[in-house]
This record gives sequence, structure tokens and C-alpha cells, in this order.
Amino acid sequence: MGTGSRRILTRKVAITLYIGIIALILQGVALAICAVAKAGGVTIWILSIIFTAFAIGVILTLALCIITGKKDAPPMTTMSMQMIQHSGLIFDETSMEIFFRNMDRERPIRFSPQQLALYTSNYTQRLGSGGFGVVYAGEFPNGLKIAVKVLNRSLEERVKEQFMAEVSTIGRIHHINLVRLYGFCFDGATKALVYEFVHNGSLDRFLFSENRVMRWGELHRIAVGTAKGLAYLHEDCQQRIIHYDIKPGNVLLDANFVPKVSDFGLAKLRNRESSHVTITGARGTPGYAAPELWFPSAITEKCDVYSFGMLLFEIVGRRRNLDVEKTETEEEWFPRWAWERYHDQEGRGLDEVVRACGVEEACAETAKRDVVVALWCVQYAAEARPPMSSVVRMLEGGVAIPGPPNPFRQSVSHGGGSWVDESWTSKSGGTPQSHDRDAGPILGVVTSSSSSAEFLRR
Repeated sequence: MGTGSRRILTRKVAITLYIGIIALILQGVALAICAVAKAGGVTIWILSIIFTAFAIGVILTLALCIITGKKDAPPMTTMSMQMIQHSGLIFDETSMEIFFRNMDRERPIRFSPQQLALYTSNYTQRLGSGGFGVVYAGEFPNGLKIAVKVLNRSLEERVKEQFMAEVSTIGRIHHINLVRLYGFCFDGATKALVYEFVHNGSLDRFLFSENRVMRWGELHRIAVGTAKGLAYLHEDCQQRIIHYDIKPGNVLLDANFVPKVSDFGLAKLRNRESSHVTITGARGTPGYAAPELWFPSAITEKCDVYSFGMLLFEIVGRRRNLDVEKTETEEEWFPRWAWERYHDQEGRGLDEVVRACGVEEACAETAKRDVVVALWCVQYAAEARPPMSSVVRMLEGGVAIPGPPNPFRQSVSHGGGSWVDESWTSKSGGTPQSHDRDAGPILGVVTSSSSSAEFLRR
């Protein structure tokens, strides 16, 4: 039994003894009053007044004791809630309200398999599935909807890796553009993660479905919110968090279409003092993963910037970057096609890009800006990509955007596992120096190499 529990028990015993002693005293006083009254020494009405005053004093004393006890009693913490859970006790409404208030300010809660079965009505409503498990709809006793991801038991080691990644990253932070992890279950038979329920599902359902049409202005707001979530992970957390798997399927939309980055199963923490992390084995999703993820090399948060750039291209185009049903040619890979329009026609080709994407005229200038931002994000060399905080400012129109170099003309040097872009990477500082002519200035775009260097340092 913990210190808090022993303190509460001691207080209850003391109050019980106190009430018992007072009851005995009152009984003795009552008997004395009866004896005196029979003897005729004092009139009955005077004794009644004395007894009533004494009783009121006792009642006030008891009330004060109880109020003080409630004020001093420590609040139920996550640890005490876990003790109750493991003891097999059932929550009443009061303790559940305390539980949810604590959940708002503490670390994820550990649930029992029995609780999850109760919350999900024995896993009756299936929301979806993936390589690591199945997601079910559920509801807490107070009506709060949840999503429970039950991890696949056949992938024991990978499941443990994903479980630890999720709890150690998203479990310790809160941001409006990051999905909320309420808790988890780690039992011999059940390993599950409990998230907030996000009503509109994933972004890919709206980007790639003909039946779900979303106006481009709304898509732009989703892009900005996603960028803010990543900027928080990279720059505002106590430890930098690299997500590794940014794609439309991992951006969830709530009832108001606020984006929330989800699925931190591949995420990795990085101390702020460390400039990079080393990973073994490929991570991410083909088509979104940065080039450096496919080779043994030092990895920074800039791999998420690359993935976001590919996501941004799909948001602008409202289509997959590569249409697998067609022959794979340069024209059919949207990012390269957009670069060629931007570069060959000195920026004027972006009008063709936004028209081809069906962007409304009122949003055309913003869409052009987003294309240029995406071209910066998918630069081949990680050090040439802007930080996510700069990406946010560019998307919101807060800064002028330098003309990006060609992201798609590069070669690989295998000496020492380093990457070298022959066309523009500087050996001295890694600042991009484009040997191609820059596209003409649009939407505040600057084209000088000195401006590019200043931009990358922001």
C-alpha cells in the first residue's frame, strides 16, 4: 500500500474514533441531564438550552473535521488508479471523473484487458487495420470516444518496438496537431494503444477518393496544421522527435478537419545535443521516405521535411504523386513534372500546374507558393531542406521564398556512406548553389544564392 493510501486510511480511522468518543460523551451528558431533571435542581428549559448548544458545537466540530479531511486528502493520481485497476475493483462514476481529470495532465494510463473489452463492447466495431494490428472504436464511461489499436501478436519483436516508440514519444507530449494517446495495455495476451477518436479518418480518404471532394482552401489549412505538428516535434519538444513515416494515411482529421499527425510506431527520440541518429534497416514508406533512409547513414529530422514535401505535392495535386496504373514516366511523376513547369518557363509554368490540379482561382497564388515550398522540402541533400518552422512561415506567407535548386538531378557517392549532389551542394558549407538558372521571382520568391543561404539558416 502506498503512502497516500495509508494516509487516507489513517484519517478515516481517526475520524471514526472521534465520532465514537463524541457519541459516548453525548450519551453520558443526556443521562446526567435526566438525573438532574428528576432531582428538580434545574428547570428543564435551561437544561434543554445547554444541551442544544452543546450538540450544535459537536456538529460544527464534526463538519469542520470532515471538510478539513477532504481538503487535505491527496488527489487520486495515475499511480493510485493503476493500483485500483490491478486490484480488479470496478470504477464508480466519481472515481472515473477523477481518472479523466488526471488523464488531462498526466502520462498515459495503463488499462487492463478487461477494461478495454468493456470500452470497446468486446471489440465489435472495427475501424480499420494495418501491418501492426487492428483498430476498434470504443467509448469511455463518460461518453468520450476512443480508438483502440490492438497490436498483432504474431509480430512480437516489431510490436514491442512500435509499442515503446509510441508510448515514449506521443505519450509524453500534447499538441493540437498531434493525435492524443490516452493510454495503453501491455498484458501477456493483449497489447494495445488507446487514442482519441478522430472522426473524419485519414487524409488519404479525401485526397484519393472521387466520392469525397474537399475544397483546396481546406486542404491548404490541413497542410499548414500538419507542418505545425511536425515543427513542434522537431523544435519545441524537450527531446527532438523524428516521425519517419509522414504520409496522407498518417494524417488524421477531426470533426472540424483539424489535422493530427498519427502513427508514431517508427518514431525515434533524439537529444538536442545530438546532431543526428543512426538507424539500422530501411524506414518509412516508398514514395515518401527521404533518400538517406534507404542507406546506412546519419539521419536527422530533415527526413520528415522530405516526406512532408511529397505529402504537400499530393495535397496540391489532389492525386497520388505516382499513378501506378500508368506507365512510369517523368511526366506521370507529379513532383518532377511540377519542377519542369516551374523551371523551364521561369515560374510562369506554375499557372499551368494549378490549372491542371483544378485549384480554384481564389486559391491559385497560395497553391503556387505551396508548390515552391514542396520543391524546397524534397531537396536531395538533407542539409538543403528548410526546417519545419520555416516551412510553416512560408506556407502562411510570412517570408519570401528563395528560388529552389533542382531537387531531382543528383548522384550518389558511396565513399564513407556520404551523399553528394554534384549540381549544387557546396563542400565548404553545404549551402545550395544552383548551376541551373533560377526561376523568375513569384509570390515574393528571391533568387540570389546569398538569399538562399540566409533562408536555410532561419
